[in-house]
Amino acid sequence: MRTGHGPKVLLFSLIAALALVTACGTVQPQAKLEARTTIDSLVTTEWLSQHLNDPDLVVLDCTVRVERDPEGGFRSISGRADYERGHIPAAAFADLTGDLADGSSPHSFALPTPQQFAAAMGALGVGDDSRVVLYSAGNPDWAARVWWMLRWVGFDRAAMLDGGLKAWTAEGRPLSTETVPRSAKRLTVALRPKLVADRDEVRAAIGSKAVTLVDAMPAASFEGKFALYARPGHIPGAISVPSQSLLGESGRYLAPEALAAMHTGDRAGRVITYCGGGISASNNAFVMTRLGFTDVAVYIASLQEWAADPANPMEVAPPE
Repeated sequence: MRTGHGPKVLLFSLIAALALVTACGTVQPQAKLEARTTIDSLVTTEWLSQHLNDPDLVVLDCTVRVERDPEGGFRSISGRADYERGHIPAAAFADLTGDLADGSSPHSFALPTPQQFAAAMGALGVGDDSRVVLYSAGNPDWAARVWWMLRWVGFDRAAMLDGGLKAWTAEGRPLSTETVPRSAKRLTVALRPKLVADRDEVRAAIGSKAVTLVDAMPAASFEGKFALYARPGHIPGAISVPSQSLLGESGRYLAPEALAAMHTGDRAGRVITYCGGGISASNNAFVMTRLGFTDVAVYIASLQEWAADPANPMEVAPPE
């Protein structure tokens, strides 16, 4: 009986060993690839600085400027001029007053079709395999609106920059005035229609124990002390969670436990957030989604549609 290993046995052993080495060599790069293609929905300035040159990362400035109009009201204008004066390096500009809205609608910031939105994102370099970081120069509500629209068309690898441009510049991080061209990408639409509510659904929600209405307007607006739209007050039964109350003095989001104390209730229940034009409401929807609420929608037309129709009920908070 032979106890030694013949040439064939040795050859097979060598092949098996090489296969094992090859397999082990592919584990780490694959793990790194999977880690690189995911992203938390809220990132820090430090994280962005470290990943700014990642080839799959698309950074978008979503700034909109709000100014007083000659009649004493307010108007929203594109933040492109602010972007051109200085933005986070490699960032492109996402225009909520332009191709990210339906300009034919009587309502400001009306949703474009899902296909139009996906095409506009694709032109900015956002594809199915991209990761996206969104920020704005001041109010994060604008970036949150783009974040929500991306979720609406089925894209989940998007994040908000905590503190936005203010936090970036406060830390002395660099700005750029150059626009870095990106190749157009294809963004596939996998629509989630339940992420958007319309007037009829909101009407049906009034008095319903199955739906929570969340008003993201300033408290004084909710109470009817002033009116930014056709009538003062709020939709009956709504609770008041102003979007600015979600932030600390630095402009960063409050700690999760503080945010959870504002947004209580059944996290599996239906929630509809609203404001004036679906902008601040998107910020509340962003926070609630991070807190684990699973059925949140934004009433996009919000009070600009609701308050203009006398058939839609409104109420003011009782006097203190």
